Amino acid sequence: MKFLILRLLLVCTSLDFAQSNEGFWDNIRTTNETIILNAGKRKAIKTADFPMGTTEVVYRISLLDDNQKISSSLVSVLKAIPDPTGISQGAAGTVFLLSSISGDDKCKFYVFTNENDALQYEKEGTVKNACVSQEEPVNKAAKLLTEKSKCMPQGIQNLWFGFQSDNWVMKEKIVLEVVPWVNYSLRSGWTVENRKSLLKEIEQLEIAKKVSNKNLFLGNFMEVFIAKYAYNDYKKLLPAEKAKAIDGFAEESLVKSGQLNSYLEMVRSEAQKLNFSNKSEEAILKIQKEIIEKNRATAIDYGLLGSFYLSSRQFVKAEEAYLKAISMNPSELNYRLQLAHIYMYTDRVNKSKDLHKKYQQNNLANHKSWIEQTKIDFEQFKNNGFGTENFKKILRVLD
Repeated sequence: MKFLILRLLLVCTSLDFAQSNEGFWDNIRTTNETIILNAGKRKAIKTADFPMGTTEVVYRISLLDDNQKISSSLVSVLKAIPDPTGISQGAAGTVFLLSSISGDDKCKFYVFTNENDALQYEKEGTVKNACVSQEEPVNKAAKLLTEKSKCMPQGIQNLWFGFQSDNWVMKEKIVLEVVPWVNYSLRSGWTVENRKSLLKEIEQLEIAKKVSNKNLFLGNFMEVFIAKYAYNDYKKLLPAEKAKAIDGFAEESLVKSGQLNSYLEMVRSEAQKLNFSNKSEEAILKIQKEIIEKNRATAIDYGLLGSFYLSSRQFVKAEEAYLKAISMNPSELNYRLQLAHIYMYTDRVNKSKDLHKKYQQNNLANHKSWIEQTKIDFEQFKNNGFGTENFKKILRVLD
């Protein structure tokens, strides 16, 4: 009757903890070793590699008489206690772990985080740096090792269990079971330190320095990047692959944080300042590298690029840029006016006249008339040392 009540309590407890979704017991990468230990001998056993994100492990040690079998595996027991707090917060969970049969034999055991210490114990019996020491021989044991334990430093991949037989006449059969608990949020390898390392790298991006809300951008970047790459996969990327990945996620983060348009306006403003400072090549390169090559360009950007080429007298490239702008936004007449100027400076005065005749009665987006803007542009060309020999021909058309 007492046993039945205990089982009911355990089931109720396990159901409470079954609601946890912080992690899972990894039933694939477990350790399940049966050791035959000769009388009075010692043996060190290395666990299977712990998966990335392991924060806790539970172990169970059972000594069996000949022909005895474990009544239920540790993995099956843990299915009833899915959250490790079900073990650590009360005696009931531990009792459940030890509910299998055990024999009369006993052993001492120690847990090490270092292989050299474990091998030294196996060879010489010297216990050095053990994180668990069971000096009193037992016939069964079970324990949860948490992050607070010396056995579970951050990033540990294995533990070593050292056993010493307490039977000086007959051999012993020892069953060692170790099951890791994997934290969902850490299984990708993005520990706090690793995230800080990535964040430091992203903060150096030009985009991160220019956005109006830096924290919002960085937060979105970290979210999308970590969702895509596990830390180990990220570290394996070649420099070119890493640069491409970061560039792509920066674009996505700009959009996701709602800062793409403000960022592009800042780039355009910087380019215009460079052009006004007679650094037209730098201005052109900025628009090409930061906007056009990253597939962010609109008609505005090709129009701006055309103005930079025109101001530096690169008429062929200016024409290409303005034609691209017109194809993207046919209603913006200023691009057609600038194209008329290019025709005028490349011995195609008649084509220039045709455009002026067609649009001279229209107003531009800046609320100036076509004629008014033409005169303003001519004055600017004159001040910048451009030829003026065809101005009268065009102005006669407009008058």
